[in-house]
Amino acid sequence: MDRIWGPRPVHLAVVDILEKKNALTDIDLLHDVKDNFGEISLRELNRVLMKLEISGIIRVSRLMKGKRRVELVAASS
Repeated sequence: MDRIWGPRPVHLAVVDILEKKNALTDIDLLHDVKDNFGEISLRELNRVLMKLEISGIIRVSRLMKGKRRVELVAASS
């Protein structure tokens, strides 16, 4: 499994995608991140989403079983 490091981390790409497209489902976000970074698993994306949610940057909510909505938290400025 050869990987080439990208010029920016995955969590920044997730934030950029959400800034452009507002809220997405986790599967749609996974497809967009794969377009930018190549192969990334749902498990790796979940780890990134958890870190961003703990930091207060994004909010993840459940839509239905097996589907989640990912959105940026509104800036208070």
